[in-house]
Amino acid sequence: MSDHETTAVMEVQGVHWASSKAVAEAALSRRPGVLRVEANPVSQTANVTYDPGLTSIKDLTWWVRECGYHCAGQSVPEHVCDPLEEDGTVAGRAGHRVTGDRPGSRLNPTDHGEDAPAGHGQHVVRDAQEVMGHGSGGMSMEAMIRDMRNRFLVAALLSVPITLWSPIGREVLGFTVPAPFGLRDDVLALILSLPVIFYSAWIFFDGAYRALKARTLDMMVLVAVGVGAGWVYSLIVTLTGGGEVFYEAATVLATFVLLGHWVEMRARGGANDAVRTLLELAPSKALVIRDGNTVEIPTAEVMPGDLMLVRPGSKVPTDGVVEDGESEIDESMVTGESLPVAKSTGSEVIGASVNTTGTLRVRATKVGADTALAQIVALVQEAQNSKAPGQRLADRAAFWLVFVALIGGSGTFLVWWLAGASIAQAILFAITVVVITCPDALGLATPTAIMVGTGLGAKRGVLFKNATALETAARIDTVVIDKTGTLTKGEPEVTDFITHGIGEDELLGLVAAVERESEHPLAAAVVNYAEDRGVPALTASNFRNVPGHGAGATVNGRQVFVGNRKLMVAESVDITPVAEQREALASTGRTAVLVAVDGAAAGVIALADAARETAAPAVAAMHEAGIEVVMLTGDNEATAKRIAAQLGIDTVIAEVLPEDKSAKVAELQAEGKRVAMVGDGVNDAPALAKADLGIAIGAGTDVAIETADVVLMRSDPLDVPIALRIGAGTVRKMRQNLTWAIGYNVVALPIAAGVFYPAYGIMLSPEIAAISMSGSSVIVAVNALLLKRLRLPEPPESTSAARVQPGLAPAGSR
Repeated sequence: MSDHETTAVMEVQGVHWASSKAVAEAALSRRPGVLRVEANPVSQTANVTYDPGLTSIKDLTWWVRECGYHCAGQSVPEHVCDPLEEDGTVAGRAGHRVTGDRPGSRLNPTDHGEDAPAGHGQHVVRDAQEVMGHGSGGMSMEAMIRDMRNRFLVAALLSVPITLWSPIGREVLGFTVPAPFGLRDDVLALILSLPVIFYSAWIFFDGAYRALKARTLDMMVLVAVGVGAGWVYSLIVTLTGGGEVFYEAATVLATFVLLGHWVEMRARGGANDAVRTLLELAPSKALVIRDGNTVEIPTAEVMPGDLMLVRPGSKVPTDGVVEDGESEIDESMVTGESLPVAKSTGSEVIGASVNTTGTLRVRATKVGADTALAQIVALVQEAQNSKAPGQRLADRAAFWLVFVALIGGSGTFLVWWLAGASIAQAILFAITVVVITCPDALGLATPTAIMVGTGLGAKRGVLFKNATALETAARIDTVVIDKTGTLTKGEPEVTDFITHGIGEDELLGLVAAVERESEHPLAAAVVNYAEDRGVPALTASNFRNVPGHGAGATVNGRQVFVGNRKLMVAESVDITPVAEQREALASTGRTAVLVAVDGAAAGVIALADAARETAAPAVAAMHEAGIEVVMLTGDNEATAKRIAAQLGIDTVIAEVLPEDKSAKVAELQAEGKRVAMVGDGVNDAPALAKADLGIAIGAGTDVAIETADVVLMRSDPLDVPIALRIGAGTVRKMRQNLTWAIGYNVVALPIAAGVFYPAYGIMLSPEIAAISMSGSSVIVAVNALLLKRLRLPEPPESTSAARVQPGLAPAGSR
């Protein structure tokens, strides 16, 4: 993205049909400063990439409204909405807000056109009144589903009597009751059809008008033509004295389309569970300490610098830093980290995480759209709205399919009419062609799968930045992983403790006493090892640090030295008794530390960078998927090969300088491999950018890493095969849905046109066409939802049982 581009996730409420997203895309794309638009009918939002020098959020907001959809601006979590501006004007509505070109700016409904497009001030006021509850405003997905249900019920109830007093009811069903009030059957049917046409089916005509106004074609156009043509033809016949009419065809057609779409909307409504769950995480209230008093205020009113009181069992309102207290925080709902994280003074905490044990006082650092939760929601929404290459092709095909349907319907009518069929029969064939060719399933095929896939990843702390990343993940055959901090913990750990002439616990107690006085990283590892073993703590005196060599002290009256060979030589210690063990450990890449007690060699301590418990299961999961694993490291080759053998890694590229990592990735790509690079997102930025798929691991709350395509919130290598499996599963569902949607139209179109009617008597009625078309959309939506059942790699039940041998650090002395 250039410096003159920015992307906003805009609310677009009221997109009933999948193909109707083309209305917003077509209309907005023609506006000045708008570079790209990707609308999503499932999430009711759109990614709009624009030049902030030429247009603004307020302009985009109005332009969406001009399309006939509701828009309150950018789609963001409810807890980041300030309910009122300083002047008392409305700032947000139902979980959404309007933002200007700077963070926190709002659409001012009393602004009569200064920042909005010229002449739109009064409309902004009207929309603000809707925000305050004085108008209908935009409907949520749940409200749209209820509205669709109500329209269907009205159409269904009235279609029954219309059908009974139709020629079908009289002839096929044998219905003989005369129409009430002495009316003709067709006149009664006309009266009963009015609520169906002007209420239940009105969304078709309104949507068709919007599409034509935007100079595009969508499903609404086809259904409006199908229902409208049948009803208008029947109306003309009724007003001119009566004859063959088919009000029942028009109303039953509308009924079945509404029924199918009601079911389909209920199905695809479940595709947005991930974002809905994230939006519900943040607490609505916060306890803030002001002037020594604790007051409860809406979370939206918390400002940076506020001191918040977080009690046990409560959620942290916003991102912040602990100023007082100790506790454990459950961050699983935000980062996917399964175990609670210890927090104390100076620790950073994430908004919406749960405080489990102690009381904390937290200073707010990030609020509103700057919080980690808001960034995650924005990233997930942007990914869900983005289009994979296959979807762009499907969208173009959907447009032309509508065009083909209209031409095909007209051609079908002419062919049958010229072939001697009655006008009524020719119209029925034409309506059937128009209805059955509706491309709604084609429009839903990929967005629903993408939404489920990105949502599935978000629940595990795996964030895909766009749909292309999902598609690319499915094609990866080689994964390059940086060793330090990714496969390993990036911190030393005791791997071996060898004694000579003294008891193990006794020696460990003496060594730990010395190391407690030292600030060296290796010293901390020895102390932790002693504490884990339950060795009693001893007190050291006369501590002496020898820079670059080690340290010494007196413990329980004994002189203890811990360090390298030079320290032992300087203290006249003969290391011959432990020399062989020391050389063996050092040759494998471990850091070997010598111990002397009272002038005699007493032992060797080996330390190394420890492998993560899930590193080996992660490599195994990738092998199971047929993916080659390459370890990239700056360590020496012997050390790298040792840890690679322990973890089961295929290929090792060692002694690589950080600036050369991208060149190594390029070499693998030159061999025809599709490469994913896994790194920390900062030091490995060039390699992440060079790879086909860049995966930043251990991002924590930093979800906006520019060079990565996928962001892993945890420092867990097992999330790498999870990301690849989600990508593969999502692409599989996309292909299944596209195959079904295209195959359905290929088979259904000639049948609907009556190609097989003369020879075999096979024909479809408009009602059957409506059921088929709607059923196709339902199948696509439900198939995408089945992606939620995707089996993902799980960490071993017992991490201790599954723990592999520790990884290796470069050999040498401290």
